[in-house]
Amino acid sequence: MINKIQEKATAYFTEIQDVRHTIHANPELSFEEFKTAEFVCQKLTAWGIRHKTGIVGTGIVAYVEGRNPTSRCIALRSELDALPIQELNQTDYTSKNTGTMHACGHDVHTSCLLGAAKILQDLRDEWEGTIMLIFQPGEEKNPGGASLMIAAGVLDDPKPSAIFALHVYPHLPSGTVGFRAGQYMASADEIYITVEGKGGHAALPHQTIDPIAVAATLITTLQQVISRKSNPLIPSVLTFGKIAGGHTTNVIPDKVELEGTFRTMDETWRYKAHDWIREIVTHTCAALGATATMDISVGYPSLFNHPQLTASAEGWSKEYLGADHVKTLDLRMTADDFSYYSQYMPSCYFRLGTSRNNEEYTIPVHNAKFDIDENALKTGMGLMAWLAIQAIGKH
Repeated sequence: MINKIQEKATAYFTEIQDVRHTIHANPELSFEEFKTAEFVCQKLTAWGIRHKTGIVGTGIVAYVEGRNPTSRCIALRSELDALPIQELNQTDYTSKNTGTMHACGHDVHTSCLLGAAKILQDLRDEWEGTIMLIFQPGEEKNPGGASLMIAAGVLDDPKPSAIFALHVYPHLPSGTVGFRAGQYMASADEIYITVEGKGGHAALPHQTIDPIAVAATLITTLQQVISRKSNPLIPSVLTFGKIAGGHTTNVIPDKVELEGTFRTMDETWRYKAHDWIREIVTHTCAALGATATMDISVGYPSLFNHPQLTASAEGWSKEYLGADHVKTLDLRMTADDFSYYSQYMPSCYFRLGTSRNNEEYTIPVHNAKFDIDENALKTGMGLMAWLAIQAIGKH
């Protein structure tokens, strides 16, 4: 079976490479992936794969059916959306949509899943059950397309017994993958604070309530949530990525807006930290004569890989790729809405190496120059097909 899958991954490489180029050149933002979804459906239809579309707008669920299709089910997932980034690469498939780019590799994920679908469809007489393919919208934007797809019932009939997803990883060379059982990635919440003071002349600060000074105090004080309130054994990050207020050198503005993110690996501490953030903002502003409005947008939960399923997937990957090509991953403070699926069933989220010998294609994701060694497509589509067949035989 390994030889058959690898031969098909090689045979379909050029076609899936073209699929990736088409998707990459025509990126669409979260929950706006209408043309991308149409393109995916065209491929599924051409290959004779039953599917449903229009789920929560642009989501797709497809079903590759083997022998006795109602007997068991395994799910594979990819994402359709791109990021609001202007691409700086110069290739034949550079983004045609100004200010939008597949800088997080979702074009790669979708292409690998389509490649796996084609392989699984070819081999459907050699395994039993149904393999569900989830092409979800909006991974990059709260509340996350995964949560909406689940709420729409995509996991209800049939109900998968396990789910897998891959994600590009420029820190490993193509041809390799990485796994981490148990806790892997953080939760991710968005923080929005508006500090309101009293504007006036910059030379007369005593006649004003300076929201810029208050905001600066807030930022430094809020770091105590991490340094003095959290258990040092629990990874946590509080970062403010945006501060906006004022327009010139000699005017104190009336208000300042702050935007940030809070991430942690512990769900209980996560919500205690929210309370500390609110309390510090309220009391600090009051002490300095300002007021504040605040919203903490609760985002994705922390991502937990099912230990037994992940150990099995790691072992199957060693069979498929060779033990030297399977690595152990470190904890990461990034987040992914795949974590919602992990709350419903055993889940395994792994990394697909995309650099070329750790020398080329090493630009990180969410960067305007991100790209991959496309040989990773062969690894991704083949391994996804192999993992699905192995898992469905064990569940």
